[in-house]
Amino acid sequence: MYHLSPETSQDTPEVEALMDLCFAPGRSALSSYRLREGVPPVLALCLVLRDDAGVLLGAIRYWPVRVAGKPVLLLGPVAVHPTTQGEGLGALLMRESLARADELGWARVMLVGDLPYYQRFGFAKLEGVVMPPPTNPDRVLGLDLDDGAWAGIQGDVERETRRDVVAGLAEIRRDPPRSQAGVDYDPQARAIIRGK
Repeated sequence: MYHLSPETSQDTPEVEALMDLCFAPGRSALSSYRLREGVPPVLALCLVLRDDAGVLLGAIRYWPVRVAGKPVLLLGPVAVHPTTQGEGLGALLMRESLARADELGWARVMLVGDLPYYQRFGFAKLEGVVMPPPTNPDRVLGLDLDDGAWAGIQGDVERETRRDVVAGLAEIRRDPPRSQAGVDYDPQARAIIRGK
């Protein structure tokens, strides 16, 4: 059994160590980190995945950005411990966090990554959306959480500076989310067990 829950400040040192293990300490030199620097993450969507013994196996984070003045979620990084890669834990983190983003009312998500991996979650190449250099434009991908949310949205990806949007609620949500509680995942049944 695995337990998925929102990342807390107590988790952060372990999450940072996992990110370093998966991506190397130089990861903060990537262009996406310029958009994250000094900007709080969308905490309701930053999740950690632990086994029954409490060992951190995976984590995913989201950050608020803007494109053409519209609020956008920047997904990443997502990391799974090398000893458990290939077991579907990254997909679990993706699906659960994207479902929560939809519940919160976010309309659009973007990331920088490999299309062959992320297209199974609905991501497609974004035309005319420009990440800070050096970013390969073929790796700039987007997902509509609301139908047509990316239609006509083009331009530079910019840092979010408004605190109300950083909280993830002001411009975007109609109703509060169902729950921000943790969930358990039974890998044998391949099922999420809510309300734990």
